[in-house]
Amino acid sequence: MEHIPILKMGEFLLVTIQVDMHDRLVTALQEDLTDRIAATLARGVLIDISSLQMVDSFIGRMLGNIAGMSRVLGAETVVVGMQPSVAITLVELGLSLRGVRTALDVEKGMDLLRAVVEQDGDDGGAVEPE
Repeated sequence: MEHIPILKMGEFLLVTIQVDMHDRLVTALQEDLTDRIAATLARGVLIDISSLQMVDSFIGRMLGNIAGMSRVLGAETVVVGMQPSVAITLVELGLSLRGVRTALDVEKGMDLLRAVVEQDGDDGGAVEPE
């Protein structure tokens, strides 16, 4: 079974999706990522989806689930590199990806993760109600 690599960069994990996603692969990514967050005590996850040309409702929901599970494990999630066609599809499907922060590229995404983690450190990691 194929897996998407998860790289550790300091207190963050970097996921770069370079293949077309299918249901089994995104489910495996969710499991692998939650395991890595727990094992490394990562504070943030950056998911680069710049190679994704299409998403369906299942993959969109799974991105939201990944962000939610990451947050429960103490890590914030930022998705970067979303293609306009992917954004349009998510809106047309009615998926808002609550709790998922986005940035244009990896550099801006890492800056956002650093800022969020720093802010969480200032308030003791308190979770704000949605």
